[in-house]
Parts: sequence; structure tokens; C-alpha cells
Amino acid sequence: MRWQGGRRGGGVEDRRGMGGGAVAGGGIGVLVLAAIGYFVFGIDPNTTQQVASQLGGVGQAEQQGRMGTPEDQAGQFVDVIGTNINDVWKAKLNGYTPPTTVIYEQGTTTGCGYGQSAMGPFYCPTDHRVYLDLGFWGEMEKLGGSSADFAKAYVLAHEYGHHVQTLTGASQQVQRAQQQAGSKAEGNRYSVALELQADCYAGVWARNASAASGGQVALEPGDLEAGMKTAQAIGDDALQRRGGGRVSPESFTHGSSAQRVEWLQRGYQTGDPAACDTFAQL
Repeated sequence: MRWQGGRRGGGVEDRRGMGGGAVAGGGIGVLVLAAIGYFVFGIDPNTTQQVASQLGGVGQAEQQGRMGTPEDQAGQFVDVIGTNINDVWKAKLNGYTPPTTVIYEQGTTTGCGYGQSAMGPFYCPTDHRVYLDLGFWGEMEKLGGSSADFAKAYVLAHEYGHHVQTLTGASQQVQRAQQQAGSKAEGNRYSVALELQADCYAGVWARNASAASGGQVALEPGDLEAGMKTAQAIGDDALQRRGGGRVSPESFTHGSSAQRVEWLQRGYQTGDPAACDTFAQL
């Protein structure tokens, strides 16, 4: 994926070095949170809030962030890709306002409670921020995802998709529908539709990335395949099999591997957010 030299918008808040990752209960708590993070990729803020009540606060010592230094390639990547995603959505959605992306290590406070790296990347609608511990890239590869830059960008674009859903009101509608649902399985279907739409929105971004950046950010041969490999690796059925459990479709919250690949492809093939109506299939 071509991105180096792309425009940087500065919409990244660097909290690395805050030292706020200590968790009461030690390794057991981390393992529990890791399980949540893997099975609930892009974790629901409500779950984040529940976990928050069991965790301590952020440490007070804060070190200067590394953003802007030449050696901070990972931070620059997040800035360039986030800026490009924003440029695409400014053209696709009237009244679009960019979120802030927070890079942190181990743990940090959020508008949705206490966020921890084991939860994976997530979007908080309360403060309109995407939270990302860059160590997740390595965890994603361990799950069978790709290490390619586009795979990382797909994850980021998925979270920005949740921001779009908050701006359009889709997230709020799903929350209301879940509150009125007659069963947990019914509520999960709304969650799956929301997550698959975010995958589709990631595909929409990918299709329009080059045009929005004048070619500074662009996919290269093999990139889409890397994204699909990652989407397949983080499908609910794949994660349940990896965890040694029974595949239970009624418990899916993000969609199967096949569904995630399908909607990422659909967004990329059309380049049109209107093609991402996952709720029509409920």
C-alpha cells in the first residue's frame, strides 16, 4: 500500500507513555479482557463501560509523545490513513466531522469508561474518538490476519465507519432496537448488521482512497486480498473455532468470516455508502 508522503491532518492524540495499563488482578484480568477483545472486535462501548468498573485509574506520569519524529512510522501511518479516510467521508457524507484517533499503550481513560489494549481497537461515540494500541497489529497477525499495511488500514477504516454510523444515527437506532429486542439472539443480529456495515464502509474508503489523495494514498496489487484475509480471520466463527468452542451463530456480534469478506468486497466494488445497507437483510 502506498501511503508514505501522504498528507497528514494531525487528528491524532498521542498518549503513548502514560503508563496507565495496570490492572487489578494481574494476568487473569488481562486474559479475560483479551478474550473479550478477540470475540468482540471493535468492542461495544457498553461492554467497555462494564469492564471499566473493575479497573483502576490511569497513572499520573505522562511522557512526551513520539508523534512527528522521523522514526515513528506507525504514528505517521495512523495520521496519514486517518486523514485520507476523513477526506473520503467529507466527500461522501454531508456535514461530516472527523473523529480524533487516540494512540495509547496498555490503558487509557475514554468517554466510554476505561479502555485497555486487550480490548482491541474501538470507537467511543460519547467523545467521538477512535482508540488504538498499536500493539494490536501484532495480535491481529497472531489471529491469522495479514501484516500488510492495508490490513492495518482496514481495521482503522472500520472504526471510522462506526463514527460515520454515529453521525448518521444508525448506531443510536441499533441501540434502541436492541433494547426492544425480544431475545439476546435478536439483539445480536442488529449488532452484526452494524459491524458488517462498518466493514462495507471500510471498503468504500479503500475504493476512493486514491482519488481523495491525488494518488498519495493508494492500494497496490495484493492489498485487497490482505484485507480479506484479515476480515476472514476475525469473523466470529473463526474466532470461536480458534478459542476451541462451538460455533454458535446466534451469539455472533460481528458476523461470520464469509459475511465480513463479502461486505468489505461490496464496499470496495461499489465505492458507494448506499450499497452498505446491511440492515435490509435483518
